[in-house]
Amino acid sequence: MAYLFTSESVSEGHPDKIADQISDTLLDNFLAFDEESKVACETLVTTGQVVLAGEVRSNTYLDVQQIARDVINDIGYTKGAYQFSGDSCGVISLIHEQSPDINQGVDRATKEEQGAGDQGMMFGYATTETANFMPLALDISHKMVYELAELRREGNEIPYLRPDAKSQVTIEYSDDNIPQRIVAIVLSTQHDQFMENDEEMLAKIKKDIIEILMPRVIAQLPEYVQELFNNDIKYHINPTGKFVIGGPHGDAGLTGRKIIVDTYGGKGAHGGGAFSGKDPSKVDRSAAYASRHIAKNLVAAGVADEVLVQVSYAIGVVEPTSISVDTYGTSKVAMSNGEIAKKVGEIFDMRPFAIEERLNLRNPIYRETAAYGHMGKEPKKVTKIFKSPYNGEIKKEVELFTWEKLDYVDKVKDAFGL
Repeated sequence: MAYLFTSESVSEGHPDKIADQISDTLLDNFLAFDEESKVACETLVTTGQVVLAGEVRSNTYLDVQQIARDVINDIGYTKGAYQFSGDSCGVISLIHEQSPDINQGVDRATKEEQGAGDQGMMFGYATTETANFMPLALDISHKMVYELAELRREGNEIPYLRPDAKSQVTIEYSDDNIPQRIVAIVLSTQHDQFMENDEEMLAKIKKDIIEILMPRVIAQLPEYVQELFNNDIKYHINPTGKFVIGGPHGDAGLTGRKIIVDTYGGKGAHGGGAFSGKDPSKVDRSAAYASRHIAKNLVAAGVADEVLVQVSYAIGVVEPTSISVDTYGTSKVAMSNGEIAKKVGEIFDMRPFAIEERLNLRNPIYRETAAYGHMGKEPKKVTKIFKSPYNGEIKKEVELFTWEKLDYVDKVKDAFGL
């Protein structure tokens, strides 16, 4: 019997994502001026206020208030009408020194012996469902809110858009897990009060979303996905009514509260640990990236059509406590899941420092991860400039999304005889 599956995404202007982007931009600045910085930075945003908290150990000093304001303005919160603006909001910093009790579990005589920054389990997932090995419903959901933000910045075709938005896509699958059709699309977008009559205004928003946004989204998709769109799709556009009050004025935002949007949209699994604001010694982040790297390379190499990788750690311990693999019955090799997992442990060094080195994680690469998903994006090299009243200006060339590289495919094929 056919079944339905749904994933959601949120825009860069969603309150939780504002918090994530502030936390990761602070992390980037600490790493830019001191790559050995240990950072666990949390952010709260609400009406007219930002609160920064957490623990940092670094040889650099930053103007964290100004960094937060710059992020907020960059996202698009620049008007007093939003009740939240980078130029006018209060910014309170409660950041303090990292606990030496925690640090003693991480630092060792040599970097290779670095222990895990915490206990826990992390997951990585990949599927042949899309070209970027991500779940289809999530991929479309991300594209919808990303393109909506592009339309907002352009300001021409839909000039009334405000930064806060959410999307959701429901897909019908066959018994053999093949997408059949898109059943429902939900999109809620914050907007100006651009008409006196709310009913007419909502009708205009719905028309613009269906006739302007969706064609731009569909045009980016491969033909086999475009064919899933049909005239029977149920569109729920701002289903509760007008959405003028939004952003941090409408709802408080917190770092780490969109972990399913950040990963696989409910497919696979999640260990519960958030990513943003954490330096790579925190395996919540680095091991989740490494697990995605493993899963993607396994699927790309042809080991299976769908793979879930789990890794777990004990705080302060170098080697992972477990590595497991689930191929959901799609394995193309004559091995059990346990045998595949053992082979994975031989191919990929999952010690915390080895992960940092393999994926070049001690670089300021994290602001770009903090909206529209940490997984599924294209690896690329960029030059980033960081300015500080205390440290001057620094320019760094970095590679983004290294965990998305298919650089282990040949090694995996050799190991599995493919």
